[in-house]
Amino acid sequence: MKPQIYRSKTAWVLGWVWVAFAALNAADLLVNGRLPSALIAGAVLAVLTAGVFIGCLRPGILAREDGVLVRNPLRNVFVPWKAVDAVHVSHSITIESGDESVRCWSPQSSARERAKSVRRGVPATTPSTPGYLPSSRAEVPKAQQTAAMAVAGRTHADWVAQQLTEAADRTPRPPGDQTTLTATWSPSALGALAAALILVIAALIVA
Repeated sequence: MKPQIYRSKTAWVLGWVWVAFAALNAADLLVNGRLPSALIAGAVLAVLTAGVFIGCLRPGILAREDGVLVRNPLRNVFVPWKAVDAVHVSHSITIESGDESVRCWSPQSSARERAKSVRRGVPATTPSTPGYLPSSRAEVPKAQQTAAMAVAGRTHADWVAQQLTEAADRTPRPPGDQTTLTATWSPSALGALAAALILVIAALIVA
């Protein structure tokens, strides 16, 4: 199974836009900046960039050969496929394993996205439908209407949850197996926070 990453594309793109903006400003501070204002501005950029990395760029769900790795802002949670009991979606994706569960930071399902998906799944009005008005638009085939209604209300998060469920169902679970999820702190997230904190302390000292 080829590793597959699921995340919010919007957050990913906006995150990299911010990183490019922050990099340009950091370069300008290094070339033209003067202490202590340059260090203070650099510390602010570092804090904001660390927040963007933790909240937008890092989170995601990585489906691997041996299981699913949930990357939340500060924590990594690994669940072997054979330990996945259920995957369901409310506002976010939740993976259940035994008596434990992990809520995934990204991707999420917003009410606006779900409403938009519902509207896409509403079949076109046909002559047999009350309130039908003649139109030059061709009648939608019944098979296409059925397919549209089947996916009505489904969001990207729902699709991701289905992919994870199908992958877990393909992995047999031995009777009595008690394997559950494993949660650890993220070194990259903690490193980003530590770097930002160091710059803030340096700016306070210099100021």
